[in-house]
Amino acid sequence: MMHDHDHDHGHCIADALGRAESLCAERGARLTDLRRQVFELVLGSHRPAGAYDLVARLGEMGGKPVAPQTVYRALDFLIEQGLVHRIASLNAFVGCSRPEVDHAGQFMICSQCHEVAELGDPETVATLVRHAGAQGFTVHSVSVELTGTCAACRGRD
Repeated sequence: MMHDHDHDHGHCIADALGRAESLCAERGARLTDLRRQVFELVLGSHRPAGAYDLVARLGEMGGKPVAPQTVYRALDFLIEQGLVHRIASLNAFVGCSRPEVDHAGQFMICSQCHEVAELGDPETVATLVRHAGAQGFTVHSVSVELTGTCAACRGRD
């Protein structure tokens, strides 16, 4: 979709894991083995991963079965640390492309290939929050999800 399909995805995952370990260490947060495994599985694709899909994939990795609530707790930790975003419309999760920056998620979701790309435009969020405030609305969180067709899928039609 919006990613370079020729890139070395293994390198991307290794880089993201390294950044996650550093960020957690700086923040005094503990990236346990299970949290790391869940994060690595989320990073394994540019497509969003559902919690039950992650439970199944963890089960396929061997070891003892992992309960869904355990995976949800790991995902909550990863979200709190800014390492993962929840895509509300899909009830699924994607890795964050900029975990070192506190930001609201803005996503392009391809309805054909299901890949998700994160946008990084703080002005868009600031404008939305400003307009909401002008209407007397207090914003607690922001997540912008654009659903459409990516260039790669449009090119296949």
